[in-house]
Amino acid sequence: MECCIFSKLKTQPLWFLILFSLGFITLLRFSLIFLKWVYVNFLRPSKNLKKYGSWALITGPTDGIGKGFAFQLAGKGLNLVLVGRSPDKLKLVSDSISAKFGKIKVVTVVVDFATGDLDSGMEKIREAIEGLDVGVLVNNVGISYPYARFFHEVDEELLRNLIKVNIEGTTKVTQVVLNGMLKRKKGAIVNIGSGAAIVIPSDPLYAVYAASKA
Repeated sequence: MECCIFSKLKTQPLWFLILFSLGFITLLRFSLIFLKWVYVNFLRPSKNLKKYGSWALITGPTDGIGKGFAFQLAGKGLNLVLVGRSPDKLKLVSDSISAKFGKIKVVTVVVDFATGDLDSGMEKIREAIEGLDVGVLVNNVGISYPYARFFHEVDEELLRNLIKVNIEGTTKVTQVVLNGMLKRKKGAIVNIGSGAAIVIPSDPLYAVYAASKA
């Protein structure tokens, strides 16, 4: 069968062989990418996150992905520093984690990344993690548009808040936590992005959000 295929290829014109080779290389490339994705997401052994430190800090932990991270990391045995803007929601998540994982310590820090004073908020975080070996940082906090709109339709307040929360807030939190990681020479930082920056590059109806979550 293989000999038959190669024999047929030898009789084909040069342009066909070039196109065939390009197609084969492209198919091989995407196959390897897919296999790597399968391995990373389903087959790769999980890491012992506690080797980075016994604490994890999560921003935006009261809903969705951030809340999921909080419970997953608590399940891995990591103590948590939860940073969010709503004291009530933080307490609810903290109580739920304490009820499910009795030995896990939970510290909450109230910071409003959109309308609050970021410098003051960073000082709160710095004080909260003083003496804690925070080995995992999950930068999850983020906001998007209330509804789809073109770039020129984005009002100043929303534009300012998007940049302040998604870029400035994430950068400043990383700066605060990173110092301890550098001193201990270990740590892991996870920045939550968005498919808006990958699946639909330069998403015209969420341009600023896509750029801030790239």
